[in-house]
Amino acid sequence: MENQSLVIRLATADDKHYSATITAEMEESAKARGTGIAKRSPEYIEKKMEEGKAVIAYTQDGTWVGFCYIEAWQHEKYVANSGLIVSPPFRKSGVATDIKRKIFELSRQKYPEAKIFGLTTGLAVMKINSDLGYEPVTYSELTTDEEFWKGCRSCINFEILTSKNRSNCMCTAMLFDPAEATAKVLAAQTVKAQTVVTPTGVLKRRRKRKFKGNFKLFERWVKFKQYVLLRSRNKNNGSGTGESKKNSILSFFFW
Repeated sequence: MENQSLVIRLATADDKHYSATITAEMEESAKARGTGIAKRSPEYIEKKMEEGKAVIAYTQDGTWVGFCYIEAWQHEKYVANSGLIVSPPFRKSGVATDIKRKIFELSRQKYPEAKIFGLTTGLAVMKINSDLGYEPVTYSELTTDEEFWKGCRSCINFEILTSKNRSNCMCTAMLFDPAEATAKVLAAQTVKAQTVVTPTGVLKRRRKRKFKGNFKLFERWVKFKQYVLLRSRNKNNGSGTGESKKNSILSFFFW
């Protein structure tokens, strides 16, 4: 762990005294970004701690640093690592990555066959997810559990979500599929890399392009998507030739 002075561990009922601080920071962070986050009460956070479905970070002297929790949907077929939040003084220190890794490992232990997904507007979180093996997906590949989508009602962008019939919004959907991950490992073990001979006779391996290696391009796609959706909302004309054209462009570039 890079943050040697921090404790990052499974949260327990003994950590309930941090719940109000955590929920307050979640709300402030959403306001500062100008984007949505589903509001959670201190009682909800405390329940996750009691159930052993959360990871918490703090300093040796007990100062709260970060938090994230697990939600299971659709009879535990889908799992979300939600509410990732880091105290402002500790941001850009690598602690968010450590928390995400820890909560991802916990999710894999508790729900080994579940698909792990996330919705976020934060590029930093998208990068962390990418490194863990998540891939960007359409909203149709996420859980259909109505209880999950009810959590979006407190988001300031809920109007966009409903206007798009829950098929798109400001958040980017990302998914880790354990079955696909296993298949990739098996394929890598059984299929040799292709090689090509250059004019000089030197053999080179032909590598398949991966999402992780093209994150800058993905970042531009995300910004373009958000620009289109915000422009659509501001003009408040959810139909017509102009809107259809913009949605077509978005589908081509993003999905």
